[in-house]
Amino acid sequence: MRVPTTIGLAALLAATLALQAPTAFGKEPVSLFNGKDLTGWVTPPDASLFTVEDGVIVGSTKGDLKKNQFLASEKSYKDFTLKVKVKLRNHNSGIQVRSKARGEGVVTGPQADAAEGYWGLLYEEGGRGILEQYPPEKAEKLVHKGDWNDFVITFKGKRLTIVLNGTTVIDRTDEEFPDEGIVAFQVHVGPPMEVRFKDVSIEELD
Repeated sequence: MRVPTTIGLAALLAATLALQAPTAFGKEPVSLFNGKDLTGWVTPPDASLFTVEDGVIVGSTKGDLKKNQFLASEKSYKDFTLKVKVKLRNHNSGIQVRSKARGEGVVTGPQADAAEGYWGLLYEEGGRGILEQYPPEKAEKLVHKGDWNDFVITFKGKRLTIVLNGTTVIDRTDEEFPDEGIVAFQVHVGPPMEVRFKDVSIEELD
């Protein structure tokens, strides 16, 4: 009979503990939207810009905005995976991550665009502007126009990845990215528009 070595026993013990230990990837995902109201979110001064209809967050404008407006999370986040479904009726919207609320409904920071002609684009609102863009002709083929689109956005350290409908459209490491910030949804200046958000959840990473 083969006698286990000290190294072999140590490896066996480590494997056993690994099986018993909780996941090292992060905490359980938490819903950021209760499907009923905007508890946990900060509305812009004109609260009518964001409403809840049939379990969905609806952002809409009459075409008279003077500046982009945002629905912002009360809580800030560091490393995380954010999942959200987006349906754009028209015009321009986006999902802010690790961003900063500036007051009066204004938010600055990294944004995953959900916009006509700008799907698959990473934009820094109130900062450096366009940072990176997936080839537009390829991005357009990924989009479910007039229907729900799945975003999975992960921030780990200085690395940001954006997955649109199962395809990674942005994978960027940038030392200028903030280390922490809020999540926010955008309505944009310009013509009357509408965008919808649902199934919003976040998993904070260790």
